[in-house]
Amino acid sequence: MTTLAYLIPVALFLGALGLSGFLWALRSGQYEDLDGAAERILIDRDDQQK
Repeated sequence: MTTLAYLIPVALFLGALGLSGFLWALRSGQYEDLDGAAERILIDRDDQQK
């Protein structure tokens, strides 16, 4: 029973840490251009430099 007294606050802390990390990424614009990275990999850089 004493193990739960340690595990519940640790789980709540880790959950809050993950939620705050997600909200930080959302506010800093990490999810603004979801298609850009997927399309950027298809661009051939050798063609642009010629």
